[in-house]
Amino acid sequence: MREQAVFTNMCMVERDGYVLMQERNDEDWPGVVFPGGHVEPGESFTEAVVREVREETGLAIEKPELCGVKQFYTEDGARYVVFLYRADRFSGEIRSSEEGRIFWVKKEDAEKQDLASGVAPMLPVFFGDFPREIFWRYDDGVGVPEII
Repeated sequence: MREQAVFTNMCMVERDGYVLMQERNDEDWPGVVFPGGHVEPGESFTEAVVREVREETGLAIEKPELCGVKQFYTEDGARYVVFLYRADRFSGEIRSSEEGRIFWVKKEDAEKQDLASGVAPMLPVFFGDFPREIFWRYDDGVGVPEII
């Protein structure tokens, strides 16, 4: 049996105790997130996160580290998979894009930002020491994130 899937990514870029965040320009999913986006057909997951970070922030990250996976089901039954990465090696200067405003924030203040829906449960995965999985289980239509 096969199922439909959507592959995306998100990357926490770190520097000297700060993390790079994005205030999204999106009415459907507003709020503050780490940069990222969709994996294009024929593109590796790592290539996709490098491209997305460059497009959204102006930075060229090197050797992003996979730190987790988030997944949930969309209303039409597709499995939506978000590969979560960390990167602390990069070159370039930050710049905002049409996706949203880019800014540095102290790592310990990330959770105090006006986070987009579903981002808060991902922070322990980004900040953790080993790869983790977040699976959103639904009980009577209410999504509950479970860290596995």
